[in-house]
Amino acid sequence: MSNKQQPETIEKAAPWLPPKQSVRITINGTQHQLELEPWISVLDMLREHLQLTGTKKGCDHGQCGACTVLLDGKRINSCLTLAVMHDGSSVTTIEGVANGEELHPVQQAFIDHDAFQCGYCTSGQICSAIGLINEGKAKTPDDIRDLMSGNICRCGAYTNIFKVVQEALERSKAQ
Repeated sequence: MSNKQQPETIEKAAPWLPPKQSVRITINGTQHQLELEPWISVLDMLREHLQLTGTKKGCDHGQCGACTVLLDGKRINSCLTLAVMHDGSSVTTIEGVANGEELHPVQQAFIDHDAFQCGYCTSGQICSAIGLINEGKAKTPDDIRDLMSGNICRCGAYTNIFKVVQEALERSKAQ
């Protein structure tokens, strides 16, 4: 028998840790029932537990916006909030913004305006733009710049990203 016996569960190895919690959450229209440790962020739930890797982990400190998703229709940095806090909520990720094979108008505008380079920030930029439009707070070009400032593009595609958001905002007002 080996001296290196592995504990059967983390609960037996570390009984002081809080137990997993049940979380019922709708992701991109599909309801999920998950058993999660209370310290799991929405970002890690998406990437590690549901294999939805379109939402990117950039800084993991809420400073870059690469992890932006829509939570109950509002944009959030998914790295900064715990999944257990959102039992019963609805999350839309980049995988859920298209309508089947038809791209969301913001996604199509990113292509039309060549508003990405490496693409790492693009999913967060798109979700943030959709949230910004839904919020209805952007009235001027300066508002757009201010409200999108939480999403960093290290490649510097800001001019084209701004054009996308401005065009999408104008289209949404015309409808």
